[in-house]
Amino acid sequence: MGFVRVLIFLPLFVFSLSSGAQTSWQFGFLPSLNINKRLPKDWSVNFKAESRQLMAKGKDDIGSDFGYEFLLTDISAIAAKRIGINTSIGLGYLIRIEEDAISHRANQQFSVLRRLPGLSLSHRFSTDQTFSGVETPEFRLRYRISTEIPLEGLTLDPLEFFVRLNNEYLNSLEGKNYELEIRLVGFLGYAISDNGKIELGLDYRLDSFINNPSRNRFWIGINFYQSI
Repeated sequence: MGFVRVLIFLPLFVFSLSSGAQTSWQFGFLPSLNINKRLPKDWSVNFKAESRQLMAKGKDDIGSDFGYEFLLTDISAIAAKRIGINTSIGLGYLIRIEEDAISHRANQQFSVLRRLPGLSLSHRFSTDQTFSGVETPEFRLRYRISTEIPLEGLTLDPLEFFVRLNNEYLNSLEGKNYELEIRLVGFLGYAISDNGKIELGLDYRLDSFINNPSRNRFWIGINFYQSI
């Protein structure tokens, strides 16, 4: 539990340091659609489409700017195989579509799931590599801890609400430039059926605070999950 406390309070400590420096911020919407399919021999595949829509932005020295702006759309697929009772490995590919560029990303991941009374706790370790024709290749190392907590009983059943919390750390190397991004996510979800869920909540991201003025991004997430 001490490790979990560090993961909770470290982002708050970094945020307190960045709040005293020059910062920029963004606010917008981040809807996503997730389709999951189980395959034979402990294989599964996930298809995801996610779009980032900017509604407002600002900087300490120039004020705020309000107005809609399309940023990007990500389309991805990840194939995963369970290699133990609570562990799995996965390989994936993502294409990012922006107004003036298209980039490609390969990713690899290792996941561990622990089921505790009244909640599930998931650890994911992943790496990814992003390539495009207009930017230097980017290499990232990521760790995410997440939990899903049913609000009605010890297990999640159809037509019940739940809470999902994520804390993620992304180490990025682009050329000779290293950066760290910290993400905090809180969602209220509803199980539509045995195979479908919907979530609404806040996705907060803090980055660029090591070598540049920090950037705070706040996304209203609307996620839909369907297993087929």
